[in-house]
Amino acid sequence: MNLPAAFLDRLARIVPADRFDAVIASFSTDKPVALRVNTLKAESSAVAAELAAAGFALQPSGLSPLAWIVPFEAKRALTETEAFYAGRIYLQNLSSQLAPIVLGPEAGETVLDLAAAPGGKTSQMAAMMRGEGRLSAVEPVRDRFFRLKANLEQQGAGFVKCYLTDGRSVGGKCPEMFDRVLLDAPCSSEARFDPRDPASFEHWSPRKVSDCAHKQKRLLQSAWAALKPGGRLLYSTCSFAPEENEGAVAALLKQVGEQASVLPIGLDLPNRQPTLAEWDGKRYPDALAHAVRVLPDAVMDGFFLCLLEKRGA
Repeated sequence: MNLPAAFLDRLARIVPADRFDAVIASFSTDKPVALRVNTLKAESSAVAAELAAAGFALQPSGLSPLAWIVPFEAKRALTETEAFYAGRIYLQNLSSQLAPIVLGPEAGETVLDLAAAPGGKTSQMAAMMRGEGRLSAVEPVRDRFFRLKANLEQQGAGFVKCYLTDGRSVGGKCPEMFDRVLLDAPCSSEARFDPRDPASFEHWSPRKVSDCAHKQKRLLQSAWAALKPGGRLLYSTCSFAPEENEGAVAALLKQVGEQASVLPIGLDLPNRQPTLAEWDGKRYPDALAHAVRVLPDAVMDGFFLCLLEKRGA
């Protein structure tokens, strides 16, 4: 297996032993392509009929009536369709689609996406909000910021306000402003490793995990500060690392105490894994058992989700 030995050693401590081989195999699997119908521009049934007529073998995802999958070999052809160019569909792994679904933004709310580029989750939330309310998207890297804006325009989500700024500063600038906050945090991207592509993991190291965790804690503090009392914050990563997942949330819980509640996440997934109770001698709060680890399989990528609520009127 052409993956870093230190990563594999850590993964063996994280993933249940009876699932380890399947998880390892998933890294080299050409997974089906998942697409999401953009309801800002089209109805799901109409898009499904359009793509079926074009010869695509659509399969229901089982996750959402708006999400479909097609064979991996059809990816290029899918990106050459009018539905793709017109923004009626968006290619987005099913794991990625979970975060907005769990957060559940509604029309008329004030919502923040604190690490938004390239915009898949932002545009998904824009559609869930039906273009009504205030949706703010933050991205600190200039080229990624302009890609975010272009993607949102293509998706018909021009009402989203985009900000070229460091997410760590937002909580101080916009205290208790948002009903819901999504922080799909920049991470070590371990779920995207591919043994056939050394570039996918060439920058990984335990030090990189530690650096990511430090930044994530700062972003979580900012996200929490920007959240209204009674509001909800969804934290997610595509990393397996406990330092970036349970550890990052545990640091916030230690800081804010009883002000935070960890809410149960009702996802009935066969590839769901319990969260970790401890790592390297550090015991995590029992409340983190409500968070979710999604194991990679033949369709989905690995993912972590934790839903928090700020207590208050």
